[in-house]
Amino acid sequence: MAIGFALLSISPLHEKTVYEKLTHISEIVEVHPLFGEFDILVKIETSDIDSIGSIVINKIRSIQGVMDSKTLIGTKSLSG
Repeated sequence: MAIGFALLSISPLHEKTVYEKLTHISEIVEVHPLFGEFDILVKIETSDIDSIGSIVINKIRSIQGVMDSKTLIGTKSLSG
């Protein structure tokens, strides 16, 4: 399993609708509103790393109101 995180900048008029649309994307397992440079953090789980890029480009960045994104690809968990 591949895990990624995306930091999203959202147009102020679209924050609620973007948040709601993100919660309906099956590969997104967590959605967190933020204060600061970015507005939303999402956690993405897919079968492989290439799929993370596809989700960001085709499903997240295509949502009206998403102005910018930064994607972080996880390695393995350091816990337990």
